[in-house]
Amino acid sequence: MEPAFPVEFVVQGTPVSLQGSSDSKRQWKERVKKACTHLLPEGHWATQDEISATLFYFPSDKMQGDVDNIVKMTLDALSKYIYVDDSQVTRVLVQKFEPGKVFSFKAPSAVLLEALNGDKPLLYIRLSKDPFEELK
Repeated sequence: MEPAFPVEFVVQGTPVSLQGSSDSKRQWKERVKKACTHLLPEGHWATQDEISATLFYFPSDKMQGDVDNIVKMTLDALSKYIYVDDSQVTRVLVQKFEPGKVFSFKAPSAVLLEALNGDKPLLYIRLSKDPFEELK
């Protein structure tokens, strides 16, 4: 059985960039997988469908580094786990929300509310099979 989409979860901590050490990249990938394990049915298989990814980073202070650095290691962590290959990711929406720069979301999901109210730093992740869901 494949995961039920959309899949939403929160990863505590600061994402690791491609320039991070091998050990820090491995630890980040493990943290991402662990954060979504409870959402996946036992014995699940990775979908072969196209995926869109939303990544909202909530740092505890002004973000160090570039926002695009959080994407690669996070998407790689989910490859062969939620989707077969990261080439299936057709769209990525990534945004940082530094303290004092978070706007009011119109209708946040329970998981996004958890991210908004949770201890920072953290990364909110939403994976969907609808690449146009936020464009409608």
